[in-house]
Amino acid sequence: MLNIKAIALLLLISKTIFCQVIVSPLTCTAPFYHGVASGDPLSDKVIIWTRVTPIDFSQSISGTYKVAEDSLFNTVVSSGTFNTDYTSDFTVKIDVGGLNPNTFYFYQFQTNGKKSPVGRTKTIPVGTINNIRFAVVSCANLESGYFNAYKAINERNDADAIIMLGDYIYEYEEGYYDPNSNVPRDLEPSNEVISLADYRMRYSSYRLDRSLQQLHQNYPWICVWDDHEFANNAYKDGAQNHDSNEGNWYDRKESAKKAYFEWLPIRPSDSKLMYIYRKFEFGDLFSLLMVDTRIHGREEQLGVSNAQTNDTNRTLLGEDQFEWLKTELINSNCTWNSLGNQVVMAEVTILGVPFNSDAWDGYPAQRNKLFDFIIDNNINNFCVLTGDIHTSWAIDLKKGSEKVGVEFVTTSVTSPGVPINASFLITIENPHVKYVELTKRGFILLDVTPQKIQSDWYYVNTIDQDDPSNYWAKGFYSNNGDNNLTESNSASIGHGSFSVPLMQECINTTSNTEIEDIMVLGLYPNPSIDFITIQFNDNKSSSFNLKIIDLSGKELITKEITTKNISGLLYSKISTKNLKSGTYILQLYDNTTKEFIQRKFMK
Repeated sequence: MLNIKAIALLLLISKTIFCQVIVSPLTCTAPFYHGVASGDPLSDKVIIWTRVTPIDFSQSISGTYKVAEDSLFNTVVSSGTFNTDYTSDFTVKIDVGGLNPNTFYFYQFQTNGKKSPVGRTKTIPVGTINNIRFAVVSCANLESGYFNAYKAINERNDADAIIMLGDYIYEYEEGYYDPNSNVPRDLEPSNEVISLADYRMRYSSYRLDRSLQQLHQNYPWICVWDDHEFANNAYKDGAQNHDSNEGNWYDRKESAKKAYFEWLPIRPSDSKLMYIYRKFEFGDLFSLLMVDTRIHGREEQLGVSNAQTNDTNRTLLGEDQFEWLKTELINSNCTWNSLGNQVVMAEVTILGVPFNSDAWDGYPAQRNKLFDFIIDNNINNFCVLTGDIHTSWAIDLKKGSEKVGVEFVTTSVTSPGVPINASFLITIENPHVKYVELTKRGFILLDVTPQKIQSDWYYVNTIDQDDPSNYWAKGFYSNNGDNNLTESNSASIGHGSFSVPLMQECINTTSNTEIEDIMVLGLYPNPSIDFITIQFNDNKSSSFNLKIIDLSGKELITKEITTKNISGLLYSKISTKNLKSGTYILQLYDNTTKEFIQRKFMK
């Protein structure tokens, strides 16, 4: 009988031989191959983002940006310049201020005469608000399938913002975690990501996905990380998937943080420490507190049978974040007070034993303190939004007979759930669990009004094909003041689709387009230490010679790359241990077309 790794290896081999790589950049957006994005909207400002792929990876890049009230940029409200280089992986992040609340804006970047796609974003409202709608997503494993949930959300055109609750990327090596033999989506790099260069390349690969790019292009995102942006079952001082032979954990954690803040349109609360807990207030209607239950203050996971699990000093949030959370909750004047949270907060038992020590069940003392605070201070309409577990849940939050609030758990975009839907076993033992679905992929639409808050679960029909078709499966709501869930007979209507059209991913004209059969998208790390990795796209089936040349023209290193009839996103790693400090040229020669492309890097 084959073991799991052997099966994964066979799937990987069959994928390499028989499939075509489909995650590849669009030439019409050069050098903005990774698209544009926006995030962390406030009433008067928003982050806008892009990544400029350089010709020379050793040089800095300058350019301009503009923000307008219309997609043709007839009414520009903000503009400026930017500079970027290898220290930020050539990403660009601008915090645009002076904006009006509850308003659509359009933005674009330009460098060296080349324009990025036009992005669309939206500021948050102030004052009295009658309705707000969010799409809630989590857990997108690239190898598991197509990001059809992202495409489905984009095409709806009715979300005010996207709430991403973590596991935006996965750190595993290629073929290790749920590879889908029907879907030719190779991970870059193929090894487990550990170094800053690895994390950067993994984000780069994800951000070439069309569905992900378009959802970023058309909506502001509000994000938190979970464990896989670092390593599986991470905590502040380590991770289950970090071994001693993989280097220092704190170095790895800081590298993962740096890459996250480079590649995500997030506004850090502290530019040095890179905290992610922060508040978004949508008028008088909805307060969204995004918290870090993963890295900031989490102590190591213990088995639920471990006596220390109930230690009253044991923390999931950390004392400073916990105090911040209490202050924000008690000072809120909003109708609804919501927590954007990575792991399940409710107590869930199987045969009388909490089944998930990685969730709040593994940190019951801090959960009890939070519930006591909410009850003692009469904090009403508390709602928790959760990701992480690749399944769908609707739960009443209680402490004994006391109502605390409600919890909505979104399923994954692609990551695997449970093969058999045994939800009835969970609901029988846990009557506060009103809905469980363990097998389907999709997203939540969260609709908020002064009268009620409703979560609707939408599931995609497949992740094996590029097909965004989906359906409403279940809805639960809590009326203002009830603090418990009622099943809905239909999906919430919300404010309907926006009249403002969606932006398309390619807008450049032929005269403003760079066409290359070989496109170098990344050169990591630069400056190089012991190795250099080139990430490139090949639009033909080819074999290559990769050379490293010094500035005198002397060939120092040569390596042959055979792509085995695969076109699309590729990468190759080459050792630079024996090179002296200095500037070098990496040259990629196409043996089929007799063309070459070269980039500078430093050692």
